[in-house]
Amino acid sequence: MTPERRVSDGDGVPCRHCLTNVGAGEGYLILAYRPFPAVQPYAETGPIFLHADECPRAPEAAELPELFTRTKDYILRGYSADDRIVYGTGAVTPTPEIRERAEMLLQRPEVAYVHMRSAKNNCYQCRIELDQEGKSNGAAI
Repeated sequence: MTPERRVSDGDGVPCRHCLTNVGAGEGYLILAYRPFPAVQPYAETGPIFLHADECPRAPEAAELPELFTRTKDYILRGYSADDRIVYGTGAVTPTPEIRERAEMLLQRPEVAYVHMRSAKNNCYQCRIELDQEGKSNGAAI
């Protein structure tokens, strides 16, 4: 599918590569994105935005990127190693509690990673997983 090209009004266009908002007057692309390795019943596809011009990739970090701190809550949901939803893990989570909730979910042996999704539209935001030291680590796409 060919991405759609648009011009940002400066509000609500978060680039999933650099994790900053696309500025007013800047071009951006809308793509259909499936944050799973293969098509299967739980592999949701939805829109994401990217700067139309090259931008630096956001670093992987243990802290929530500033872009995500501007919203009051998100859905956190655990997934198994075979990319299926782990039922009973999904919950709308206040933004200040995301790290604690993600770490709690990642302690469950059946949870391989956590998706953070928009609480309003269920749009994919990022994947959270344990780093090599066993700490939660949010990663952009």
